[in-house]
Amino acid sequence: MTGIFSQRLANLRGLFKEQELDGFLVPHTDEFQSEYLPPSAERLAWLTGFTGSAGAGVVLMDKACVMSDGRYTVQIREQVDAALFEIANSLETSPAEWLALHARSGMVIGYDPTLHTKKQMDVLFDKLGAVGVTLRPLVQNPIDALWTDRPAAARGVTELFPESIAGRSAFDKVTVIAARLKAENLQSVVITLADSVCWLLNVRGDDIPYNPVVLSRVIVHADSRVDWFVESEKVTDEVAAALSAFCRIHEPSQFEGTLADLTGSVQMDFQRSSYNVFLALQKAGLDIVDGKDPCIAPKSIKTETEQLALRQAHIRDGVAIVRLMYWLYLQNIPRDVVTEQMVEEKLEEFRRGDPTYRGPSFHTICGWAEHGAIVHYSSTAQSNALIKGDGFLLLDSGGQYEYGTTDITRTLVVGAVNDAMKDHYTRVLKGHIALATARFDDTAVGSDLDKLARAPLQEVGLDYAHSTGHGVGCYLCVHEESSTISSRGQGTYKAGMLLSNEPGYYRDGQYGIRLENLILCQENPEGGLYFDTVTVAPFDLHGVKWDMLTAAEYHWLAMYHRFVYDTLTPFLNEIEPEWLKTFLLPLSEEEPISA
Repeated sequence: MTGIFSQRLANLRGLFKEQELDGFLVPHTDEFQSEYLPPSAERLAWLTGFTGSAGAGVVLMDKACVMSDGRYTVQIREQVDAALFEIANSLETSPAEWLALHARSGMVIGYDPTLHTKKQMDVLFDKLGAVGVTLRPLVQNPIDALWTDRPAAARGVTELFPESIAGRSAFDKVTVIAARLKAENLQSVVITLADSVCWLLNVRGDDIPYNPVVLSRVIVHADSRVDWFVESEKVTDEVAAALSAFCRIHEPSQFEGTLADLTGSVQMDFQRSSYNVFLALQKAGLDIVDGKDPCIAPKSIKTETEQLALRQAHIRDGVAIVRLMYWLYLQNIPRDVVTEQMVEEKLEEFRRGDPTYRGPSFHTICGWAEHGAIVHYSSTAQSNALIKGDGFLLLDSGGQYEYGTTDITRTLVVGAVNDAMKDHYTRVLKGHIALATARFDDTAVGSDLDKLARAPLQEVGLDYAHSTGHGVGCYLCVHEESSTISSRGQGTYKAGMLLSNEPGYYRDGQYGIRLENLILCQENPEGGLYFDTVTVAPFDLHGVKWDMLTAAEYHWLAMYHRFVYDTLTPFLNEIEPEWLKTFLLPLSEEEPISA
């Protein structure tokens, strides 16, 4: 495969000469700034071999670089040929910084204006202008010209997301945004994130793997009219009829022409919308106002009906997880025949046993032993490991259900693990419990809560290189912008936010541990906020070093497993509850039973 990427890199550089370029920027995104991409937009993977969900490439005539964050440290080194590309950590070196260091004054660097945001371009212009490097927008992405077998563009079909689950009508959401536009003397707002559009219009699609979205854009006007730019063949008669009172549907080719016809002050999100949107508004002579996508905040706060639906989705998902664990432990692990991909396939089979299941919410991460240390490992035909002997199996997966989106990680003990491994497992569990039981007020920010989850590991000089928690959608994107729980998180929390709780520990070349539940932020009757765990599946107790748990931590674990048993038993067969009962822990008679 190395020869393929060497040839592709050489061909790209050949185009540089034809177009009088000295380099080109290759972000991992599409014109909607999506995380998971349709196959036709996987340009970074095509050029470099790196398949992670976050990253960027920079190519000059004599050198090139691929960068991603700490989740992909191991994966990027395994997939990318270091003889062709320098490998960098994107949290330490941005494309702009790498170019400022390696590009020379007078060079011209090409970029695709549909794939960079206004904010990203401002940084590039600032840093590269300071060293005399020019940035040139290109009409056609040169990779597209070389990618002769590029997959066709996505052509999924939209469907309505029931108002009975959404809890609000599309028109109600639109009128709230329109009222805000009036109050701020704005005539329109351009919204380009696919999940924002789907949330706003109460629609879903299947244009992207794992995320039930339709790739499209909207313009919302101060008079509550909406222009939706989406391929007409994607829109069913039912969807068109439901939106007809306030929404006009246009082909995507009419988008820039419609922008040119706008008047007055128009808002766009400089951080989240592509630069070509800004260029089109600028060309029209409009007053362009930077403002955060108005769907992000309300989308992150689930309505009461969404919260009820999400709980139903997690019960259904919990049944699949329990069945997978039962199948794995009692029927197959002792036979030394199970591989990573067999586990993935079996879990998918159990999930598909539920009629409301619509597909995975991301590619399942099933990492045995040293593969578990690769934070976002993806098993291949070549790497597919036999689960045999002693160690940890890290299983991170999620489902899309008609009711909502799930994301769960369990680290399963196979055979016997040593005291050091149990120590690490228990520290991760302690951090998980600390976050699950946190009580805080509305001034707490992500970095405050992140410290709780990391503390048991940091006490002995250990840590992990990913966030502790991310937002999750309601039958939408599994990674949804919200108030993240991370060392850099500065957002506050509101009741109704759905987040992940996923501390971990990774020992390169040996094993990985991650324990993840989803948690709903709720109001405490006595004041302040707390998290209510909605994931319903047991933790593997074989990894616990019991003398490391406090009485309160033990009590939480015991009550959580009782909750799992009581909740799932009615949905299991006659044998499975007896096995699930083995996860129940005794409670002290003196200790009150409360969550």
